[in-house]
Amino acid sequence: MVDLLEALMIIAFGVSWPVAIYKSLVSKTAKGKSLGFEIFIWLGYIFGITRKIIQLSQGGEFTGLFWLGFVFYILNLAEISFDIILYFRNRRYDKLAEAE
Repeated sequence: MVDLLEALMIIAFGVSWPVAIYKSLVSKTAKGKSLGFEIFIWLGYIFGITRKIIQLSQGGEFTGLFWLGFVFYILNLAEISFDIILYFRNRRYDKLAEAE
């Protein structure tokens, strides 16, 4: 049950990142984004992945739900990493717009 709840939480977060990425791509502005917030979430995913690795090294079970959660941690980490990259791209666009 614990793995199921964790997997559902990670999936819920994972569904929201494509929306955030789409908004970052389309808006071409960093206004309204918080880099600090995204970095803290990124660190949270790193901690979650580390927890899964430690759990396995201590004899944790290889259940389907365990792997589902692990895969979504990796996917979410990739998505937020991409959104962080877009933040820097969009910040550059903001600076160019201000210079005009």
